[in-house]
Amino acid sequence: MRTQVGIIGAGPAGLLLSQLLHLKGIDSVVLERQSRAYVLSRIRAGVLEQGTVDLLKTAQVGERLDREALLHGGIELAFNGKRRHIDMKGLTGGSVVTVYGQTEVTKDLMDARNALGGQLVYEAEDVTPHDFDGDKPRLTYRKDGIEHEVFCDYIAGCDGFHGISRRSVPQTALKTFERAYPFGWFGLLCETPPVHDELIYNNHERGFALCTMRSPTRSRYYIQCATDENVDDWSDDRFWDELRSRLPGDIAERLVTGPSIEKSIAPLRSFVAEPMRFGRMFLAGDAAHIVPPTGAKGLNLAASDIYFLSRALTAVFETGSNDLIDSYSAQCLRRIWKAQRFSWWMTSLLHRFPESSPYEQRLQQAELDYVTSSPAAATALAENYVGLPYE
Repeated sequence: MRTQVGIIGAGPAGLLLSQLLHLKGIDSVVLERQSRAYVLSRIRAGVLEQGTVDLLKTAQVGERLDREALLHGGIELAFNGKRRHIDMKGLTGGSVVTVYGQTEVTKDLMDARNALGGQLVYEAEDVTPHDFDGDKPRLTYRKDGIEHEVFCDYIAGCDGFHGISRRSVPQTALKTFERAYPFGWFGLLCETPPVHDELIYNNHERGFALCTMRSPTRSRYYIQCATDENVDDWSDDRFWDELRSRLPGDIAERLVTGPSIEKSIAPLRSFVAEPMRFGRMFLAGDAAHIVPPTGAKGLNLAASDIYFLSRALTAVFETGSNDLIDSYSAQCLRRIWKAQRFSWWMTSLLHRFPESSPYEQRLQQAELDYVTSSPAAATALAENYVGLPYE
């Protein structure tokens, strides 16, 4: 098989790249090791920056998003039993975030690629990139016991943190930066109305809690938990009781509980791999970086990578210019490190760290008080949360 761009991974990043390239007349093949149903079953975050929304509309997948998504102009920070509002829209000159689940984004992109005859291969086993350090890269994979080979001009590694793309790069060519946090997030999804019309980030002596939503009838809640917790040890009732204990009284009273649709525990970690280009192979999304979910930056960083990568590939195929390809890694990493800083700051601000001294806990409370009372500090939070410019 011959194509212009071989894409590893059919998550949002790989599908969005394939769609944007198609609209520019550039062929691609997407190889995914999991089934379509498995990809759609993954529950992920759902807070989209305006830049991500604009990019999805550029990719012509914004119709259902416009119809069903929720626009949020602010968030609430809760501490010491009280809530304070951060008016993101007012502080940033009108910017908002959009609540629309990553699963829905993935489904919209899948449907768009299928409607346009996109070449998507699911359950592709042993996908491997080859010769990306030369001018004739290729991909190999196995499907239904048959070996296949894809010859291409460029390879995009959009296959996540555990994918083959980054693992195929010689370790001497990579520099990695990582931090593991000493806690995780226990998440519960349920068919109940959200407890509030905006996200509530809650700092509490028992640990962090987050009240969010996926729709007017579907809620998502999180509580900070130990890294060695087992989901099976937590009944729904135990989760609800613990969540209530961490929320301000007025919010706890309004909480509508119900049976869980899904429960999971996610560790919190930060990770960056540099650079993001290796000859004719590019890393994008979780293949190159991971952020804690506190700042809602994971999917949005993947989208900004694809913004830069789609422009770079379009330029080289349309004009023969390598300028954007040559600057791809540096452009992405400038934005990635700013998002890493913000995610680290939000995580440090809102969670209870096991080693924190009473002095450090008082500093945390003082920081929360300052952020919610100083327009300058609140503006810094707001402009990072709604998303920094791509350029």
